[in-house]
Amino acid sequence: MSDRRDFLKKAAIGTLGISTLYGCTENKKEKSEKKEIPQDNDNKGRKPLIIATWNHGLAANEAAWKKLHQGSTGIEAIEAGVRIPEADPAVRSVGYGGYPDREGKVTLDACIMDHRSDCGAVSFLQGIKHPISVAKKVLEDTPHVMLSGEGALQFALSKGFKEENLLTAAAEKDWKEWLEKSKYQPVINIENHDTISMLVLDTDGNLSGGCTTSGAAWKMHGRVGDSPIIGAGLFLDNEVGAAAATGLGEAVIRTAGSAMVVELMRQGKNPEEACKEIVERIYEKHKNHRDMEYLQVGFIAVNAKGVYGGYSLRSGFNYAVYDEQQGNRMEDAAFKMNWD
Repeated sequence: MSDRRDFLKKAAIGTLGISTLYGCTENKKEKSEKKEIPQDNDNKGRKPLIIATWNHGLAANEAAWKKLHQGSTGIEAIEAGVRIPEADPAVRSVGYGGYPDREGKVTLDACIMDHRSDCGAVSFLQGIKHPISVAKKVLEDTPHVMLSGEGALQFALSKGFKEENLLTAAAEKDWKEWLEKSKYQPVINIENHDTISMLVLDTDGNLSGGCTTSGAAWKMHGRVGDSPIIGAGLFLDNEVGAAAATGLGEAVIRTAGSAMVVELMRQGKNPEEACKEIVERIYEKHKNHRDMEYLQVGFIAVNAKGVYGGYSLRSGFNYAVYDEQQGNRMEDAAFKMNWD
């Protein structure tokens, strides 16, 4: 079987290719807070740089940073990084230990994209702990961008991945408690973070990105969010920048969120400004929508110069940043409003 690059060359075509965020809230009752964004972003351009959503991004950043300094590529660093939360049962919104759908099945989505715009994704994957690694194999070993469901599982098994039960006792207990009411409504709390999205700018100035998630707890069986969709949960253009989403996947898909953030950076906006404009666009399109009461979305972005930023609809979104100047740390995103 020809590899991806041989296939593309022979066919003379080019292939271009984050999970509902139940939110993260501080339960604040104050009036909406709006942070002014300076024209010149106050973080200096730098490389290498890693940025990843939520506090589980700290451990992911550590693993990715180690890979970069061993000379690995950006997507190898991303794979190593996000495999950490994928394997951690305490992270209830990613991989092993993630909340199941309403039928009690853990279904996973992931995608990965490199600086050449080659990408791979899997959706509705069951029984494989590391969907990010399967997505990387889709990029490397197939002519496709996305494999889904049973086909994604068959492919993973053919590549030597081990099938296993991903439903932990703790997640099963929560699911059974939910079954007593069986009401689908996102739970808004600071523990229930969702997707991990990661962006990497390597020492050569090349960008890579990845997303992985177990998606919305108690979702309908077969539901797929934004995380494996190139242009929604993740997008990059190596000459411009990269962006990734976390939040209510349906809202991100409706607005092609990450692709739009990159396009705004192409037009000259800094990463935080670009994230803010798309969040506000999502708000305008959803302010009278049935999803609005629990809607939270957030974006992270980095441009080709190494300037980064993030912005969210509601308070509570944060992300982990790793660079040589300041090391690995959490930063709070600016936001449009507090939770009511």
